[in-house]
Amino acid sequence: MNERRSEAGSGGAAPPPGPGPEPRQRQNLEPGSRERLAQEAPADPASPVQGGIFWSRALEQQVPPGFDPEQTALWLETARAARVASLERGGCGRSSNRLARLSDGSRACVRYGINPEQIQGEALSYRLAELLGIQQRLPPMTLALVEARGRQWGQVRDELRGSHWTEGAVVSLTQWVDNLTDVVAPAPWRSEAGSGRRLQPLAAGELGGLTQSQLVELVQWTDLILFDYLTANFDRLVSNLFSLQWDPRVMHRATSNLHRAPNGGLVFIDNEAGLVHGYRLLSMWDKYNEPLLRSVCIFREATAQRVRDLHRLQNAASELLRLYRTHEPLSGRLGFLSEQQAQLLQGRIDFVHKHILHCKAMATSL
Repeated sequence: MNERRSEAGSGGAAPPPGPGPEPRQRQNLEPGSRERLAQEAPADPASPVQGGIFWSRALEQQVPPGFDPEQTALWLETARAARVASLERGGCGRSSNRLARLSDGSRACVRYGINPEQIQGEALSYRLAELLGIQQRLPPMTLALVEARGRQWGQVRDELRGSHWTEGAVVSLTQWVDNLTDVVAPAPWRSEAGSGRRLQPLAAGELGGLTQSQLVELVQWTDLILFDYLTANFDRLVSNLFSLQWDPRVMHRATSNLHRAPNGGLVFIDNEAGLVHGYRLLSMWDKYNEPLLRSVCIFREATAQRVRDLHRLQNAASELLRLYRTHEPLSGRLGFLSEQQAQLLQGRIDFVHKHILHCKAMATSL
């Protein structure tokens, strides 16, 4: 859980203080300015939120675009068909992972899981993000079958032998992303968690004095926290919260598995702790994940609508399975959620929906 990585699709605990990270790679994020408008005047505190609990459409329109869907589809098609030209150590997290150069010249991180549930969690989390309408914040990823004598891996047979990967294992290929930088938790979570007090809900009344760029970032953070609660991902902000017990300054350091693209958009990387692995460890990590969810009382309306629909139809697992089977050719190799895990997913969808209704009631009573 705690290794630090330098590519899209990596994970680990926050690093100690020190010089800033070297730029990381990015390929299909739409262009945009990296400047943060440090001297920007505070935004009107009444304008960022509509209906008491939803980010305004005007503010959402300022969120930097993520991974373009058409370019993502093209990359996935290319990556599945390309031959692996070389495998290199370093840059992709655990020592068992490799940085692959593909025959078209592009690069991808190849993740070999400590156990198959991590690769399964990565793949299912990617499709759940699609179901929630936030997939553009995750780097494109697909699955691949390791076959030393097969067409895709034949050129790197010797490297495979040195990797100690099991023949026939399923690995994930994640697009290597350029020029990513670290992200520190925004003040609403950094100050509360660092003070040792209980996390307080981020509501419309708490936004006064924030700049427009800070508000734009908060829009993305609220999606992230909701997503990590649904997947029970403990390897991002939760791991920072966990580390507070011995490092009171950890919330002022980089957030695990979260980076910023040059256009200012957040990139949710390395989601292998989600769903399968995370659900197995709920008893340990939900004491952090649940308070984080409760600390959010403003949402993107589109995300809340997806949650409401999945609650109303009680079909979160079946819809996830449909997307997984439709868009991932190797979905059958890893299987899907167990019946118990499917029920956990629906239960967490229902809990998020209930929380959103609670936030709405609280906003209406003010």
